[in-house]
Amino acid sequence: MPIATVNPASGETLQTYEAMGEEELERRLQLAEATFRTYRTTTYAERARLLNRAADLLDEDRADIGRVMTTEMGKPVQQARAEAAKCARAMRWYAEHAAELLADEEPAAADVKDSGAARVLVRYRPLGPVLAVMPWNFPLWQVVRFAAPALMAGNVGLLKHASNVPQTALYLEDLFHRAGFAEGCFQTLLVGSGAVDDILRDERVKAATLTGSEPAGRAVASTAGEMVKKTVLELGGSDPYVVMPSADVDRAAQIAVTARVQNNGQSCIAAKRFIVHTDVYDAFAARFVAGMAALKVGDPLQEETEVGPLASEQGRADLEELVDDARRSGADVLCGGERPDGPGWYYPPTVLAGVTREMRIHREEAFGPVATLYRAGDLDEAVLIANDSPFGLSSNVWTREEAEVDRFVRDMEAGGVFVNGMTASHPGFPFGGVKRSGYGRELSGHGIREFCNITTVWHGV
Repeated sequence: MPIATVNPASGETLQTYEAMGEEELERRLQLAEATFRTYRTTTYAERARLLNRAADLLDEDRADIGRVMTTEMGKPVQQARAEAAKCARAMRWYAEHAAELLADEEPAAADVKDSGAARVLVRYRPLGPVLAVMPWNFPLWQVVRFAAPALMAGNVGLLKHASNVPQTALYLEDLFHRAGFAEGCFQTLLVGSGAVDDILRDERVKAATLTGSEPAGRAVASTAGEMVKKTVLELGGSDPYVVMPSADVDRAAQIAVTARVQNNGQSCIAAKRFIVHTDVYDAFAARFVAGMAALKVGDPLQEETEVGPLASEQGRADLEELVDDARRSGADVLCGGERPDGPGWYYPPTVLAGVTREMRIHREEAFGPVATLYRAGDLDEAVLIANDSPFGLSSNVWTREEAEVDRFVRDMEAGGVFVNGMTASHPGFPFGGVKRSGYGRELSGHGIREFCNITTVWHGV
C-alpha cells in the first residue's frame, strides 16, 4: 500500500511520500535509544511542562489539523476538530496525574516485616523506545492515548502510522518537537507495514502497542512473543447495544444512531449489534431506522454533514460484501443497503433485521454505518446474543432495573459495560477488551503502567 493522502470524498490522490530507507530508519532508531538514556532522567514536572505545551499548540492547530484528518480519512470535520480537542485534554490529564499514578508504593507493613526487610518500595521505571503501530480511523487520538502516558512515564515513542494518513503522522512528530521535546522523544517512521517485523525485532525497541485489525495484531504479537517483548493490543469490536423494557426507548434510539455512525461507523467501539427486548422491539426499531435514514450524508468538509465517505475503496467493498451476504441469506434491509452513484467511497446508513448466526455479519465486524437488529425474548437471551461474538471490546445496556444492571455487568464478555449511554473513552478510565478484541489496557493508571518496569526495591535491616 503506497504512503499517500487519497481524499476518500473524491478518490483523488493528493500527495505521496517515499518510504524511509534503511539508513534513515537506522538513524532514527539510534536517536531513540540515545535520547532515552537522558530523557528517562527528566522529572515529571519537566515532562508535564512539555506535554502541556504540546496541548496548547494542538488547541491552536485544531482547525487546520481537523481539515487534514478529514481530507485524509473522511471523518466529518466537526468530529475531526473534536478529536483534536480531546487529544489536548488527554495530554493535560496525564501531565497533571502522571506523577501521582507512578509514585513509589509501599507494600503492607506486615508483608515488609515478614520479608525481613527494613523497607520495601515498588517503583515504576520506563522501559525504553516503544513502537506504536496505529490505525487511520482516529489518526490523532489513537496515537495520543499511547504517546501522552508513554512520554510522561519517561519512554520515547516510535510511530508507524497507517499509510493513508501520512500528513497526520508527520504533524504529530512536528507537534512534539515544537513543544520542546527532544527530536528522539517522538519520531514518525514513514514505512510500510512490511517493515514492522524488522523494527520490532530490533533490540533497541523494548515494547510495542498496536491498534488495528486482528491479523495485524496476530503478526505483532507473534513477533513480540518470539522476541519476549511486552505488547498491548486493541483490535476489532462488534459491540452489543442492549435495550430492555424499562429503558427510555426514545433516548436509547436517539443515542443508538450516534453510537453506530460516529466516525462514519468506522470505530472499534461503535455499537454494531442492537439487541432489543421483544416488548419494545417495534418501538425502538421504528425510531432507530428513522434516525438512521434521516442522517445527512455528504462532503465531510461541510459543517452540516453527519456521515462522510468510508476511508478507502476496499473498506467500502468489504462492507458491501457483508450486507450482500446477509441480504442473500434472508436479512431484511430496513434502510440503506445500496451504494450511491458518484465519486467518493460513500455508503448509506443501513439497518439490517432478521440476522442469523449463519450470516457473516453476525460474526464479523462491520466497519462502516451498518447496524444489525436482533430481537431478544428475555434477559438471558439478550446476554446470549451479546456474547455470541468473537469480540469483546465494550458493550452498552439500557435498563432502569438495578438487578438487570448487576446481571449484565456480571455476565457481559467485554472490557466495558456502559449503562444508559454509549461507549466512550476518557483518559481517567481504563480502555481495552477481551477475546479477539485484544489484551492489555490503555488510558488511566492501568495504561501508563503497561510500559513500565515495575521494580521491587528491597532494603535490608
